Amino acid sequence: MESEQLFHRGYYRNSYNSITSASSDEELLDGAGVIMDFQTSEDDNLLDGDASIGTHYTMTNGGSINSSTHLLDLLDEPIPGVGTYDDFHTIDWVREKCKDRERHRRINSKKKESAWEMTKSLYDAWSGWLVVTLTGLASGALAGLIDIAADWMTDLKEGICLSALWFNHEQCCWGSNETTFEERDKCPQWKTWAELIIGQAEGPGSYIMNYIMYIFWALSFAFLAVSLVKVFAPYACGSGIPEIKTILSGFIIRGYLGKWTLMIKTITLVLAVASGLSLGKEGPLVHVACCCGNIFSYLFPKYSTNEAKKREVLSAASAAGVSVAFGAPIGGVLFSLEEVSYYFPLKTLWRSFFAALVAAFVLRSINPFGNSRLVLFYVEYHTPWYLFELLPFILLGVFGGLWGAFFIRANIAWCRRRKLTKFGKYPVLEVIIVAAITAVIAFPNPYTRLNTSELIKELFTDCGPLESSSLCDYRNDMNASKIVDDIPDRPAGTGVYSAIWQLCLALIFKIIMTVFTFGIKVPSGLFIPSMAIGAIAGRIVGIAVEQLAYYHHDWFIFKEWCEVGADCITPGLYAMVGAAACLGGVTRMTVSLVVIVFELTGGLEYIVPLMAAVMTSKWVGDAFGREGIYEAHIRLNGYPFLDAKEEFTHTTLAADVMRPRRSDPPLAVLTQDNMTVEDIENLINETSYNGFPVIMSKESQRLVGFALRRDLTIAIESARKKQEGIVGSSRVCFAQHTPSLPAESPRPLKLRSILDMSPFTVTDHTPMEIVVDIFRKLGLRQCLVTHNGRLLGIITKKDILRHMAQTANQDPASIMFN
Repeated sequence: MESEQLFHRGYYRNSYNSITSASSDEELLDGAGVIMDFQTSEDDNLLDGDASIGTHYTMTNGGSINSSTHLLDLLDEPIPGVGTYDDFHTIDWVREKCKDRERHRRINSKKKESAWEMTKSLYDAWSGWLVVTLTGLASGALAGLIDIAADWMTDLKEGICLSALWFNHEQCCWGSNETTFEERDKCPQWKTWAELIIGQAEGPGSYIMNYIMYIFWALSFAFLAVSLVKVFAPYACGSGIPEIKTILSGFIIRGYLGKWTLMIKTITLVLAVASGLSLGKEGPLVHVACCCGNIFSYLFPKYSTNEAKKREVLSAASAAGVSVAFGAPIGGVLFSLEEVSYYFPLKTLWRSFFAALVAAFVLRSINPFGNSRLVLFYVEYHTPWYLFELLPFILLGVFGGLWGAFFIRANIAWCRRRKLTKFGKYPVLEVIIVAAITAVIAFPNPYTRLNTSELIKELFTDCGPLESSSLCDYRNDMNASKIVDDIPDRPAGTGVYSAIWQLCLALIFKIIMTVFTFGIKVPSGLFIPSMAIGAIAGRIVGIAVEQLAYYHHDWFIFKEWCEVGADCITPGLYAMVGAAACLGGVTRMTVSLVVIVFELTGGLEYIVPLMAAVMTSKWVGDAFGREGIYEAHIRLNGYPFLDAKEEFTHTTLAADVMRPRRSDPPLAVLTQDNMTVEDIENLINETSYNGFPVIMSKESQRLVGFALRRDLTIAIESARKKQEGIVGSSRVCFAQHTPSLPAESPRPLKLRSILDMSPFTVTDHTPMEIVVDIFRKLGLRQCLVTHNGRLLGIITKKDILRHMAQTANQDPASIMFN
């Protein structure tokens, strides 16, 4: 009866108000890694005083759900701009799908009229495949370009190839006849900076000069990267995956997937990787691929005019991005499905698969690493794994989960501090400081000086007879008469023990620096640093288990499998499992991560260890918090994202969440035929809501529909210009029939065509669990709350996010567009 009493108190006394706690677009941009001045108009505010939540399920003139609307539309032509979206708005999925169905029916009805219409129909049908083909081609080409340029610039920090300046270190020495097996990376053609500047190849002077030049190039690359981002494309910073997840859920961020962002992100990604910062290029490659998909979608009307269809292309593009990042086409499709996509119909699955295939084919044709593989750290192991090894694999999973939980909390705390303090106002200074600390500490340790992808490659590699790394410095059996692939387990030499100490220091360094690096204002991925941390830990554990099995092969756990002279333990496999566990702990991916890693290694045999480690890391990580790093950054930036993985188990009702509350000012509404143009313009000017329910009258409170602020403004402006007799005192009519007016009255304005005649409604006693499900599965921006057909209030996406925060004992004001 509470809702009945609420209604009888006068619905216009209990209403929906603007939320004063919503912050500016400038702060939203800063949350995405941007500091810009935006001139916002009142129209940019949404129903709830925030740009994320307004709703408009409107019908354009000439096509709608109700066929009656088409007949009743008295305007001669569609109103330009009606049905489009402003920046930082959420799209209406239901309306966009209806627009697409109407377009499809129109094309099908005309295709038999002429050969030209049939051609247009075929072009429309194939445009989806064309756009994903172009996206795959561009993604593969850009990924190859980034890989080649990043390798060259990384080696530029150490020296230069005099015979061919465009060669990196490895390519420079390929054609040399003066390299030795032990020092295969040394050749006369490659000169270090010390050799060029002071003429010394060895000694303290040479070391100091190389150290200084390493720091100089690292700082130069980092400064150039952050300067380009700040000046030309503020959206090019960060990983991009949190924002892409939000965009795929229906949010609009203009310019985030534009041509400037693509150009600057491609250039600065090379610079950021080459600077030696603890970051990777794999996450940003997804952003690059989505930029390609967005740009190509504008070539096809089917996608350029429909935001929901465009998001199908972006889902396929994200699959292509992961395909070229890891050389894992199937893993890319599963990543798009599991991690980033909000709406993933079956045809999008096929197109994602095709885009990933095309992108991988192009990258393979370019062959950026010269090894006929799609990735640098492709490995093959020759020995199987044994049952007793599941225990160390699970322990690596526990480590991955703990690392993930620690990283998410530490990184979010640091990013929040950056946003709330003056430090965040100096992004260039922050990048320079982080790059300087990284370079100074990284150079003395050979494992941190290496490019992170090279480090992972070395850690994954099995110790064969042709390996000269200190990780493979085992004491050899002098009685061995031939070289074989399966070298038996051997005692570790001094090189292995010194390498373990260096790896321990590298592990601490990577853990600390990754926390402070992820989120700075340069392109920064998280996949490679997380995998490097796991690979270091895994390699250390693998060597420990290997030595344990060698010296204690008579223990009962080793006795059955590890005979004397047998190749029992593969430390590189432990590095691979550790890498998967740490990446899983940070992102909370499961299926797609296992597939990506086994595509990397080319071995189906190791799926069980990978699954065990990844699931363990997810369980351990979830024990400390169910959010992955991307969801945590979405919440930190206040994006309007309803995560489908979150469970809502509280027993509240729609009446508990809807606005207006008892103390709120009246709900701003329109009546269907009792208001003038001037009344509506005054209401628009006096409020910041993005839409208004339309009712029959203030007395009946019967709901008629919902009209958007933007569509009202555009329609009135258009009518004043194109229709004679429309003045401020003209009656506005949303009804089917215009009411009888005195003869001297000005011409009425019919706006039924912009009215959503079927807004989503729930009753005041609907459980919030169902309301949340409706919002998630239908992509709603708001729904209206009624009681016996009478309007009581409204629930927006922002109201739901605020309510979920309150039920989780969080401060709702702290997570909404900070």
